[in-house]
Amino acid sequence: MNRPIPPQAISLIRKYEGLRLFAYGDPGTGGEPWTIGYGHTGGVYKGDTISASEAERILELDLLKFGKGVESLIRPPILLNDNQFSALISFSFNLGLERLRQSALLANLNSGNLEAAGKAFLHWTHAGGKELPGLVKRRKEESELFLTPMPVLIAQETSNGN
Repeated sequence: MNRPIPPQAISLIRKYEGLRLFAYGDPGTGGEPWTIGYGHTGGVYKGDTISASEAERILELDLLKFGKGVESLIRPPILLNDNQFSALISFSFNLGLERLRQSALLANLNSGNLEAAGKAFLHWTHAGGKELPGLVKRRKEESELFLTPMPVLIAQETSNGN
């Protein structure tokens, strides 16, 4: 992946995942998958603990994984701005790349219907068969970020005395 992870993605993930230095059960199931650090689930077991510096290192690796994964799912000629890329990283970080791959959100995005893609975030608010207020807030923020245009920077000509 050549594209850096935008700060908007890091902020969203830190905000909604929170930092926990001990393994905790999934809010939807109360058990598996066990999670630690900033929402990391791979190879985590009940009773595991980590340091804050380990959590930061794991977050960096997870962000690269999800950034690459999101990039691999976007079909040309679609080009994502940093807000769109960040919202998709947060979404897939929380739900997994496979759910993004199979979603109407991605289908709408890859067909060029950005408005429908942005609104499709709002359909992913349930875990364990029930709607969770934290997911409602997260999906709303991801949707709003996705639909927020990025400013266009225009280079100004400089006078060199000619």
